[in-house]
Amino acid sequence: MANTYIYSIGKRKTSSAQVRVVEGKGESTINGVKASEYIKRTDLFDVVFTPLKLCKLKDTMYFEAEVMGSGPSAQAQAIRHGLSRAIAGKDEGFKAILKQAGLLTRDARKVERKKPGKHKARKSMQWSKR
Repeated sequence: MANTYIYSIGKRKTSSAQVRVVEGKGESTINGVKASEYIKRTDLFDVVFTPLKLCKLKDTMYFEAEVMGSGPSAQAQAIRHGLSRAIAGKDEGFKAILKQAGLLTRDARKVERKKPGKHKARKSMQWSKR
C-alpha cells in the first residue's frame, strides 16, 4: 500500500524543488539522502523546517524533496517554498499561518544578465572628462 502525499513545487533563484509531503512518522529526505545529512549548515536546516514548525506538524508529517540548481541556500529556500505550498493546500488554517509568515510568496529575485558594452550587468566603463 502506497502512502498518499501532497505534491508541490517550490522555486528560488535558479533552484527548483519538487516536494512530496506525507502524513505519518518518517525520515525527511532530500535527493534520496536524509535531510540532516544533505543540509550541512544549521541555519539552512532551520530554514527548511520552518513551515512544519510554524504549523506544529514536525512530528506528524515528513517530506521527500528532489531539488536541483543554484547553491545550498537557494535550494533550502526552494524546499521551504514547496513545503509551504503543499501544507497550505492541505488546510485553510495552515494557509493563513504561512501567508502571515510570508512563506507562500515566491521570491522572484534573480541574477541580472550582463549587457553588451558593460563590464557586468550595470557596471559601466570608467569615464574621464579630460
